[in-house]
Amino acid sequence: MRTSDFDYELPRELIAQYPAERRDESRLLVLPPGGAAPEHRRFRDLPDYLVAGDLVVVNESEVIPARLLGRRRGSGGRVEVFLLREVAESAWEVLARPAARLRAGAVVEFGGGELRATVTGVGEAGRRIVEFETAGDLESALERNGLVPLPPYIDRAPEDADRDRYQTVYARVPGAVAAPTAGLHFTEEVFAALEERGVAVARIVLHVGLGTFRPVAAEDPDEHEMEEERYEVSEAAADAVNATRAAGGRIVAVGTTVVRVLESIAGPDGSIAPCEGATSLFIHPPYRFRCVDVLLTNFHLPRSTLLMLVSAFGRRERVIAAYAEAVRLRYRFYSYGDAMLLLGSGRVDSPRLDNGGEGR
Repeated sequence: MRTSDFDYELPRELIAQYPAERRDESRLLVLPPGGAAPEHRRFRDLPDYLVAGDLVVVNESEVIPARLLGRRRGSGGRVEVFLLREVAESAWEVLARPAARLRAGAVVEFGGGELRATVTGVGEAGRRIVEFETAGDLESALERNGLVPLPPYIDRAPEDADRDRYQTVYARVPGAVAAPTAGLHFTEEVFAALEERGVAVARIVLHVGLGTFRPVAAEDPDEHEMEEERYEVSEAAADAVNATRAAGGRIVAVGTTVVRVLESIAGPDGSIAPCEGATSLFIHPPYRFRCVDVLLTNFHLPRSTLLMLVSAFGRRERVIAAYAEAVRLRYRFYSYGDAMLLLGSGRVDSPRLDNGGEGR
């Protein structure tokens, strides 16, 4: 396949600039198994499609205020620093703009000097290693001076409400620089309805990095390199996944981040073990899924690795056709947009359901 096979036309006005007034009022496009026509519901209806014995796996990574605006000591020039990943205590890899004058030893001040960053390493494409200094707690200083890292297609400045809405209700482990957006639609009411139906929930962590926004430039997807993202899978989560599979239940991945973790660590039989690590797994058609049976996700950018993953799971032609229908029906797209539930699975031994498709 070629990268152009994952292109589609999207009117700019369908890119959601704000979230739905209530999280679970987002629309939900459902792709049933076996090629049946899409169904159009609200996210609050999600429990209707799950049954006792299913396991919903969520990513409880918490978005940090990763965007910092400061001035270079000496010249006073404006500098934007975007946190990418912590490399040591108080040291971070960042994306700096403009980067040309941020040589080793340069100092950037934030909040009138409350927080300082000294460049200790220079990388390519605007990447720098910086050492932060502050009189108090670094995490608190970053919280006070940092902004919500809204993605570039949200064409506005972050607002106070984004600190809550660009975060899942179950976020617990700080470290992401972008939200695992499929989880933004969940409410406590939805979780209560799942529990009432006998659907369990397991929690893992993958800290979403800036690479999630990086387009695939090469026409051959195999030439694209994924950036590593850190993950953690607890013993409780691994036990829940393995017990669900053994009992014939379905593994419901909330978002592409969960898919990438589970598929990165699954053995040939689909079982997983508790672990920590980093993954650069790039899933695109054709791909045989070993662990995931059902995928809940948002609508993704054209030519993106995320759309390729969804297409591997739900069959490219069917997914692209569903996107076209979503455009026709004026669904809202991307991080603050609506959701999609793919009930078929690329897993060869998937219980109950089968997408009959490309993932096999």
